[in-house]
Amino acid sequence: VDFCSELEGDRFFRMVATAATSAFFPVASPPPDSGAKTSSKLGGPPANVDARGIKSKSAATGGLQVKANAQAPSKVNGTKVGVMEGLKSEDDSPSLHQRTFINQLPDWSMLLAAVTTILLAAEKQWMMLDWKPRRPDMLVDPFGFGKIVEDGFVFRQNFSIRSYEIGADRTASIETLMNHLQETALNHVKSAGLLGDGFGSTPEMCKKNLIWVVTKMQVLVDRYPTWGDVVQVDTWVAASGKNGMRRDWLVRDCRTGDILTRASSVWVMMNKETRRLSKIPNEVRGEIGTFFVDSPPVVDEDSRKLPKLDESTADYIRNGLTPRWSDLDVNQHVNNVKYIGWILESAPLPILESHELCGMTLEYRRECGRDSVLQSLTTVSGGGVGSLVDPGYVECQHLLRLEGGAEIVKGRTEWRPKYANCVGTLGSLPAESS
Repeated sequence: VDFCSELEGDRFFRMVATAATSAFFPVASPPPDSGAKTSSKLGGPPANVDARGIKSKSAATGGLQVKANAQAPSKVNGTKVGVMEGLKSEDDSPSLHQRTFINQLPDWSMLLAAVTTILLAAEKQWMMLDWKPRRPDMLVDPFGFGKIVEDGFVFRQNFSIRSYEIGADRTASIETLMNHLQETALNHVKSAGLLGDGFGSTPEMCKKNLIWVVTKMQVLVDRYPTWGDVVQVDTWVAASGKNGMRRDWLVRDCRTGDILTRASSVWVMMNKETRRLSKIPNEVRGEIGTFFVDSPPVVDEDSRKLPKLDESTADYIRNGLTPRWSDLDVNQHVNNVKYIGWILESAPLPILESHELCGMTLEYRRECGRDSVLQSLTTVSGGGVGSLVDPGYVECQHLLRLEGGAEIVKGRTEWRPKYANCVGTLGSLPAESS
């Protein structure tokens, strides 16, 4: 391959050199019919016949005719005449086109076009001959379409962190990570051939007017990616009790393979018309059951009870939160990722400035519609992340509710000092999910 590449490169650059020479030093063409006159005076063959007697479909230029005829002596009145002698009589005749310095200058527009063509061709050839190895983040799933791996049980998709997905700390926001999780979940259903005409619903679910709703979400973040990083998201599903489905995610840095985020969630079915929870029908279980993985959750369940929170016990309260039209999904309720932003609306600014969110547990109680007016409540306490106890870590309790009092989401967030070394927070992975 290297020898062929060098040969092609050498041939290409010879062509470029020839083209450049022709562009800068054009060959002056003699007046029209001068070749024919010269050929006639020398007694040579017709203009469209070369010295070997091969007839050309198109007449050659005058310069080429003289060159071809010069290969054999010509005769005038039966006497051999030298080529230069025959040309001498032609030069003595007055020329219709006097050769001047101006006439010898090249056409600059043609010269510019030739140079541009040469540069573009050289760039293309250089790219063809560039065999340098690519970085891993340039090779794996460059378009982010995703694929099924691990014998059909795991869906994998890559995401490049965009400039509009980072925050004030120059790292991806928690909402960005949650959107990646949701996107891979939907694409998993689509790639498995189970996507009906609903939002993540299977064909049998669509027939029975059922949709998925999330009841619990746990997220642990070891490190946030930055602008330009490429992350690899793996997701799979498993059974959760009799009428639930668990979905897990594992997020890695494509370049290093380091684990960035782990997340686990529980989903149940709800009737789209009555808005009531439903058992999983046998027909639906038959569709999704073959994709269930027999493995423990990627995040150990946080079974601690979330404390009761109201206006009398909350440290910070934010009133008057209302959904925008863009906050609704195709099921006509607020997307679950939006709740995270509303919860953090009441988080104190000093914590946001000095700490970063490293753990989150959310319990979804009911859905929120477009006409809802909400209230966000937060209380702050010291604590630890998982089994780590550190005075620098902060724990917050959250409640998002309707202003009338009905609970929408209860949650707990855990914060570590920014740039702190969080080695050991995620612990070891279960063997089945590694």
